[in-house]
Amino acid sequence: MKDLFEAENQAIFENELVADSNEENVSRQVRGACYSFVSPKKTAKPELLHYSKALLNDLEIEIHDLELFTQVVSGNSSFKANRPYAMCYGGHQFGNWAGQLGDGRAINIGDINTSSGNWKMQLKGAGPTPYSRGSDGLAVLRSSIREYLCSEAMHHLGISTTRALSLVKTGDQVMRDIMYKGNPALETGAIVCRMSTSFIRFGNFEFLSAQKNTDLLKQLSDYTIRHHYPEVQDGPNKYVNFFNSVCERTSEMIVNWQRVGFVHGVMNTDNMSILGQTIDYGPYGWLEDYNPGWTPNTTDAQHKRYRFGNQANIALWNLAQLANAIYPLVNKAEPLEEALEDFKNLYRASYHQMMCSKLGISESQSIQKSFVQDLERLLFKSEIDMTLFFRKISEIEYLKFEQLWEIVLETTYSNAEDLKKQEETWKDWFSEFQSIIIREGLDQEKRISQMKAVNPKYVLRNYMAQLAIDAANKEDYSVLEELYTLLLKPYDDQNEMNKWFVKRPDWAKNKVGSSMLSCSS
Repeated sequence: MKDLFEAENQAIFENELVADSNEENVSRQVRGACYSFVSPKKTAKPELLHYSKALLNDLEIEIHDLELFTQVVSGNSSFKANRPYAMCYGGHQFGNWAGQLGDGRAINIGDINTSSGNWKMQLKGAGPTPYSRGSDGLAVLRSSIREYLCSEAMHHLGISTTRALSLVKTGDQVMRDIMYKGNPALETGAIVCRMSTSFIRFGNFEFLSAQKNTDLLKQLSDYTIRHHYPEVQDGPNKYVNFFNSVCERTSEMIVNWQRVGFVHGVMNTDNMSILGQTIDYGPYGWLEDYNPGWTPNTTDAQHKRYRFGNQANIALWNLAQLANAIYPLVNKAEPLEEALEDFKNLYRASYHQMMCSKLGISESQSIQKSFVQDLERLLFKSEIDMTLFFRKISEIEYLKFEQLWEIVLETTYSNAEDLKKQEETWKDWFSEFQSIIIREGLDQEKRISQMKAVNPKYVLRNYMAQLAIDAANKEDYSVLEELYTLLLKPYDDQNEMNKWFVKRPDWAKNKVGSSMLSCSS
């Protein structure tokens, strides 16, 4: 394998798209450009806390000089001859047009060519840029640990995502008000180096369209198609076909979020990757008790726009904004509207198939949607831990109702009296479930194996991430390492790790960082 610093690099994005002619690094409005050149802020005493050997292995690269690596991923040294830059974009935040946003604390430091394509390296928390809107552009340890762990966890769950290469403590102190309640305090600064083949968002297209810069909008669209959607051919339907492909990738991502109980928490259009990747791990969370109305984001607590059960609707709304943005390249509303309708149909079919696969049902088309909906209502009313429930029913070849009811009792957050009211309804649902399994006649061992492949045993519950943060604040990084290792194989039994295969502890129910999260980072 090649060393990171010997791998070929090629600055594609900045070579093919328009740079900001003003190189002054102050918060300002930028027009007629896709990015601005800017250098990371020097850090006081960078310390490499962790790096992803799994990602390095996937990219077929390695690191020979950890000291040089630390200096580069902390922003203190440049990566080869690349000029760092921040990207320009806008976006809708909580449904409202916010105008220019951009990389307010993310700086792209370089590209590397690998067997799997050209990958961008981006430092999150590396200092102010022209898009920082007066803020410091920095990040703190707690949010950086959450992003580092979750990026890699999502990848190993089989969900499209940006990746995390490294986690560095900067040696600087950063002032933050964790819950926006007028209690600012100094926190430990940190930087995550994240990687992707592209960090382009819906908001990149929205901003150029809002500026009525059709020429640059076309350049960006052509660039994205050329490098990331090569299946889209030139022709009169080029941009419609591109949009259709974005819709398909986005649908697949959301279905997978729902499959594992992931809630993004802040699905603004500037947080939507044009590649259908999960990006920007802020106030995310994982369903514990199955509650479609749950959102981990305190900023979203009143209206619950980004709640678990609404993520597909928000994805559709965001795609509609992207359709509006590229409309000047299409000049017809009908094909874009048809694509959005296709998204709805694709998502519904894919979601139903996914839920059936979680139950080990292969012929999903023959299953009534009401069967799945009945289960979802039972999970909600019985306050069932989603991850534990589906994994436990994946471990029994010949499930009887007594076994199912025992699993319900083991995985509920409800009290016995309330749960007892649901028992007969559970029996009715189980009777139908059993008849489906008998009718399909699948080999039980194969069926269980297939269920285990879609129902993870381990996910990054917020309390787990918080334990890693609490330990790291005491300069103990053993929990960080343990969780990183655990989440590399989330579908494996890893029985030595069973302490993580449990319900949320009582202390975590209302603890800041475990149940209540803000965008502060």
